[in-house]
Amino acid sequence: MDDRGESFVAVRRISQGFDRGNTCHSTSVEVVAGSAAWLGRGLSCVCAQRRESDSRPSFDLTPAQEECLQKIQNRIEVAYDCSLPEHQEALKSLWNAAFPGEELRGLISEQWKEMGWQGKDPSTDFRGGGFISLENLLYFATNFPKSFQDLLRKQEGDRAMWEYPFAVAGVNITFMLIQMLDLEAVKPRSFVGATFLKFLAENESAFDLLYCITFKLMDNQWLAMRASYMDFNAVMKATRRQLEREILQEDITRLEELPSYALLSR
Repeated sequence: MDDRGESFVAVRRISQGFDRGNTCHSTSVEVVAGSAAWLGRGLSCVCAQRRESDSRPSFDLTPAQEECLQKIQNRIEVAYDCSLPEHQEALKSLWNAAFPGEELRGLISEQWKEMGWQGKDPSTDFRGGGFISLENLLYFATNFPKSFQDLLRKQEGDRAMWEYPFAVAGVNITFMLIQMLDLEAVKPRSFVGATFLKFLAENESAFDLLYCITFKLMDNQWLAMRASYMDFNAVMKATRRQLEREILQEDITRLEELPSYALLSR
């Protein structure tokens, strides 16, 4: 429990990595779960809180940008529904990408804790980020498998005894990006949001790509700050500040030109 009386979710590292030859990874991590203060249904991350202000500017959009914004908003509005076959298949695909060769015993299974979900039913953790947070994780696993595996298995750097849970952190990153980019507004009300829509108009996968960049940047900040689970909010705030600075650089025309993009490996 932190100094505000909020609970937490943490993963205790018992070994340096996952045993790829072992079909059961339960000896590698120990999950300690509270009441999900990190998650979207009770986010405590300061960087992900909504900033309401009538004085913020509004930016006019081109028809192409308006269309792209509407598409991403449509994605954001989709809640994860465990009764929908396509959502079930997406979750199975995430498992297969994370642990190829290891059979998933069920959509509700203790195995999910190995990925950093709170409990045996990951659908309860999607309430904060919606289906798009699952899509983000799956995009990451598919397009940058090395970086995805490095973060999942905490393979890089001098790690803390109590690490952030991978999947829960991923949901938080989705939520933080939606808020930072002001994607639920009719028009962007910040330079960061307006700039991102230019990227989105050029690349329909820009949000998913930015998610991957952000996840890797967050882990980089985590290591640089020698953080443990109590520092998660501070790490997320530092990540957001760095991301905003990079997006607003004058010479950036594509997300691939962001300095932090170079952190990703395929």
